[in-house]
Amino acid sequence: MVSKQIKSKERVAEHGEVFTNEREVNAMLDMVKQETERIESRFLEPACGNGNFLAEVLNRKLAVVKKQYGKSALEYEKYSILALSSIYGVDIMEDNAKECRTRLYDIWNKAYTKQCKAEANDAAREAANFIIRHNILYGDALTMLRNDGKPIVFAQWDLVSGNKMKRRDYRLDQLMKGHDSQMDLEMLMGGWEFDEETQAWIPSPIKEYPLMNYWEVQDAIES
Repeated sequence: MVSKQIKSKERVAEHGEVFTNEREVNAMLDMVKQETERIESRFLEPACGNGNFLAEVLNRKLAVVKKQYGKSALEYEKYSILALSSIYGVDIMEDNAKECRTRLYDIWNKAYTKQCKAEANDAAREAANFIIRHNILYGDALTMLRNDGKPIVFAQWDLVSGNKMKRRDYRLDQLMKGHDSQMDLEMLMGGWEFDEETQAWIPSPIKEYPLMNYWEVQDAIES
């Protein structure tokens, strides 16, 4: 159930915080229905609140995972984590970001435990929690800075071969520049590439991690 539309009058006055109700969430997502049902299609909610939109996107993606991979616990586990890894959010209120993380994890874990039963394991749960912590951030999507003043950085997660997952970290401000700009010398020298699917220039990642099994991404050494 989608939560009530406001937490307090003070938050509405200070931050314009109003949560979208369930009917509007579904109506808006139905406008991009095909993308909500693509497991790997990435969604970013720049003012995610406690996750009304992102929770519904995850529910839709998990329904597709169950339909396509529900006969195999290992395949369901792998693709449900891929679906989870495709969902991103930023919120200026720290409690909202925390609630959103918890909400998305609870949705994923409930579906995972129900589907995989005895084959569900804590390594996959730890990986899912780790991914959510990196995908749902506390910061300002307008300034593209975290609460500590550092640039917002998102991890991109890709299944590359079998059970191997590749993580690449990108700065949000650079990703947005790729949508707004034509190729210039700075991009050319920086190794930017044009992505046909998104019709945008993609910067070089600020950090890349070695290939790892998807249930071990939390074990990568972070600087």
